[in-house]
Amino acid sequence: MKYLDHLEEWLITLLMAGATLIIFAAVVHRYAASNTGSIPALQDWLLTLNFTWAQELTIIMFVWMAKFGAAYGVRTGIHVGVDVLINRLDDKMRGKFIVFGLLSGALFTVIVASLGGYFVWENGAHYAFLDLTGSPLGDVPEGPTTPDLEWPTWMVYSAIPLGTSLMCFRFLQVLVSFLKTGELPHHDHGHVDGLDDEKQSVEANVYAMEDNLHPSASKIQHADDKKGGQK
Repeated sequence: MKYLDHLEEWLITLLMAGATLIIFAAVVHRYAASNTGSIPALQDWLLTLNFTWAQELTIIMFVWMAKFGAAYGVRTGIHVGVDVLINRLDDKMRGKFIVFGLLSGALFTVIVASLGGYFVWENGAHYAFLDLTGSPLGDVPEGPTTPDLEWPTWMVYSAIPLGTSLMCFRFLQVLVSFLKTGELPHHDHGHVDGLDDEKQSVEANVYAMEDNLHPSASKIQHADDKKGGQK
């Protein structure tokens, strides 16, 4: 199970790095091809390079990032939730609502994954499977392809059943962990990875209130008494 602990990070990192490199190469190519008129041979060679597929591929990669990023959000507790009323309940009732919410999330995602899988199957995956195994194709449709890359669209849409299935698995994983420990994953939105959480030493200011805006009368009196005693 440990190899699944960071599956989303690996996929998202790979897709993000690939999309960044593709966009960078496409921008450099466009700039160089339009500004090398003084070097006709170089410009002609650059114009032979076809980067019309770059935008379509990066869009597909960002869609896949979003689907697997949703699963990452469930695992790390990064999704925004309205839990003001739930947190005011006693522990027993709060636990019941949390379990209900996690089960609802798992049910919803398994429904979406099932419908997405059926759509992908009917959109060309069935044809691809029959063609791969050498089975009779019959009247099974081949399915459409993307405009620039000319990839079967079922490959692109596979992000829905795959990403949502992983999201369902994360809901169940969080549910099991909550039943065992009573804790939910929590993400600190103010934390920045890579920065050390070092506490700076600050001298106590007796003239400051808790909001550090105004002096406290009791603290001033205490400070004056302390000074008087030292004299």
